[in-house]
Amino acid sequence: MARINLLDLDLAGLEAFFVDIDEKPFRARQLLQWIHQYRVVDFAEMTNLSKVLREKLSELATITLPEVLQEYISTDGTRKWLIKLGCGNSVETVYIPEGDRGTLCVSSQVGCALTCTFCSTAQQGFNRNLTTGEIIGQLWLANEALGKEPKGNRVVTNVVMMGMGEPLANYKNVVAAMQLMLDDLGYGISWRRVTLSTAGIVPMIDKLREDCRVSLAVSLHAPTDAVRDQIVPLNQKYPISELLAACRRYVGEESKKRHITFEYVMLEGINDSAQDARDLVKLLKGLSSKINLIPFNPFPGTDYQCSSGNVIARFKKVLMDAGMIATIRKTRGDDIVAACGQLAGEVQDKTKRQQRMTMQREAVA
Repeated sequence: MARINLLDLDLAGLEAFFVDIDEKPFRARQLLQWIHQYRVVDFAEMTNLSKVLREKLSELATITLPEVLQEYISTDGTRKWLIKLGCGNSVETVYIPEGDRGTLCVSSQVGCALTCTFCSTAQQGFNRNLTTGEIIGQLWLANEALGKEPKGNRVVTNVVMMGMGEPLANYKNVVAAMQLMLDDLGYGISWRRVTLSTAGIVPMIDKLREDCRVSLAVSLHAPTDAVRDQIVPLNQKYPISELLAACRRYVGEESKKRHITFEYVMLEGINDSAQDARDLVKLLKGLSSKINLIPFNPFPGTDYQCSSGNVIARFKKVLMDAGMIATIRKTRGDDIVAACGQLAGEVQDKTKRQQRMTMQREAVA
């Protein structure tokens, strides 16, 4: 009988596990602290558990972490880890330090089942969802690599589910991992500092509002359905009007406490005109929001170009003059291919997307 990986369980899952093995559920709280706060994965070292229980756990369970294959360090301090998951697959995790803030960009899938045309991850195809342990393991490994002392000052202050994959397409495992991030017995990160980024799976946005209180970021990237249909094909299923209605429901009556961050990648000649900016103002009117303008980061095989600095500044000015909050994301880690939209990892593509794209390029050539 295969041993269960306890890294896959949040507090509720651990409590159920201990009940199943005829142990007191409060043991789950002790175990959660050992694994996530003290980063102890050897049951023999968990000294406030009885020897009998430690032996029992060794027989029934394991604490198995993903493996760091390689670390890359940028000149700006950004770090990227290539993390092995087995069966030839790996994902990438990025740590971005800035002042007193340390943000970890966490992956949720091997590749991505969506086909956003400006994203390198999407070009890799899709293999599978990450387990809860593989998701939270990225935070565990980051703390270990960065030398965080147990119960010491946080090195990772913020987590963004913005790495490889669409988090809401791996809902159960992502929510369990985020619960561990939020739990005071786990990582104790404020909900305001845990952000889930989605391309807009509307039913799951509504479910997330009920199940797990975190900040929400939406990959909008266009003010009209005509443009968004092309660059974010999911829009054909959940058009902008339905997406924004879900965003308004997510904020609800807490608009003074909550806002939606709208991510908007700047693509030359596609979505960066002054009229696009004015359309965006009209679109988001009355919604508590912040617009994050993202300079496009190129990757091999793309036909897109990044909007010029002057065009991005003009776009921002239109938004700001209309009273909106808008920022331009500083590109970090591009020298190690760790910037937004560049994460690729190593994906054994089940969709054959890479093969089809190669054939299409060769046909055009």
